[in-house]
Amino acid sequence: MAGKIGFGMDNDERDDLAEINIIPLVDIMLVLLITFMIAAPLSIRGINVNLPTSKAKGQHVDGDKVILSIDRNGKYFLEKVPISAQELPNKIQAIYATKKEKNLYIRADKNVAYGTVVDAMGIAKLAGVDKIAMLTTPPPKG
Repeated sequence: MAGKIGFGMDNDERDDLAEINIIPLVDIMLVLLITFMIAAPLSIRGINVNLPTSKAKGQHVDGDKVILSIDRNGKYFLEKVPISAQELPNKIQAIYATKKEKNLYIRADKNVAYGTVVDAMGIAKLAGVDKIAMLTTPPPKG
């Protein structure tokens, strides 16, 4: 037994046991990746807003953009959180106090009163927003 060390294993057998098996970790990471890929597009659709259509080419909205939604009843939602018109200026100022790019995206229902959207845009401008973009849906193809 001159070549045996410890529990009846030689050095090659011990080296094989010392390696970390990362296959289960990769499997878990792939499942999480697929889960987040499915859940991420659904996160912006939490508020039921019937967007108007536009033939103008739209812009892709990343996850780090601030979105103000206005439903058909004129209620405001800042990042899917309901907010009153009185709280809106302070919340917008707080959000943009540390941001370099002060862009706001507005998702307004096509049946909401024009004055409600204009009020939201005015509040945003007074709170320090530089650019405001209106989100729409593209027209049906064909």
